[in-house]
Amino acid sequence: MKIAIYGREFQNAVIQYVQALFDLLAAEDIEIWVYQPFNEFLADKIAWRKETHSFYSYTDLPGDTRFMLSLGGDGTMLAAVSIIGDSGIPVTGINFGRLGFLASINKDKIEHALAQLLSGNYDIEKRVLLATYKGNGPEPDARQLAFALNDITIIKKDSSAMITVHAYVNNELLNAYWADGLIIATPTGSTAYSLSCGGPIVMPGSGNFIITPISPHNLNVRPIVVSDSSTIRIEVESRSDSFLFSYDSTTETVNTGTAIHIRKADYAVNLIRLKQESFFSTIRHKLLWGLDTRNY
Repeated sequence: MKIAIYGREFQNAVIQYVQALFDLLAAEDIEIWVYQPFNEFLADKIAWRKETHSFYSYTDLPGDTRFMLSLGGDGTMLAAVSIIGDSGIPVTGINFGRLGFLASINKDKIEHALAQLLSGNYDIEKRVLLATYKGNGPEPDARQLAFALNDITIIKKDSSAMITVHAYVNNELLNAYWADGLIIATPTGSTAYSLSCGGPIVMPGSGNFIITPISPHNLNVRPIVVSDSSTIRIEVESRSDSFLFSYDSTTETVNTGTAIHIRKADYAVNLIRLKQESFFSTIRHKLLWGLDTRNY
């Protein structure tokens, strides 16, 4: 069996868990493929029980790679998704971060979770991505598209004046938002930045996107849920000559006047969920729903 490992630099407190993971994989005689920069980071930090292989992109991986393991928090998981691209390789994450909506495997339960993964005792959830490109012309070729599993954010660059964000859905004006910015989130991303800005939690598979303003000047302006078959176009007015455009963990500076186009991607991410996990149990646990002394 072949599996891929993706990770980024971490604190020394995590090394014992990473060592335990690689020891378990070696004991099962798993062929291990490690993301090259992460492999270099680990070189003098863990004791290798088995030879590993390196990769930079999914094109370097064997065609029969069973799944990818992301080691870190949700940010690392989002980066792992960008590495997988449209390969269809299933992905799951061991949470070395904080909340861990996506990287849902607890670091103290690695052995149990790995046994389930290696035996195939899990489900695959297909998660929608956003496809986006910037420019005022027709849609470019696929090489110029960027993708986001969580959200795309338009936000002011300077710390003073707000911006005006013109949002169009299927070429019809939705609203001109006077705000610090605007978030377009998938159901997967509804528990991330959008939630902290007052957006709703939307169950994955619902077939929707969420459009959430960031600190709108008009308090009557609320988040709105639209069909994920919609195409969205964003145009920005600002006193500054640029604004910030982010998709998941990547941020770019874009000139004011440049349109941002957003739609559903042509492929989905295969997210692994262990049998005892579900979306509802995750939000109960992570958001502390029902945590009240009257329940005990």
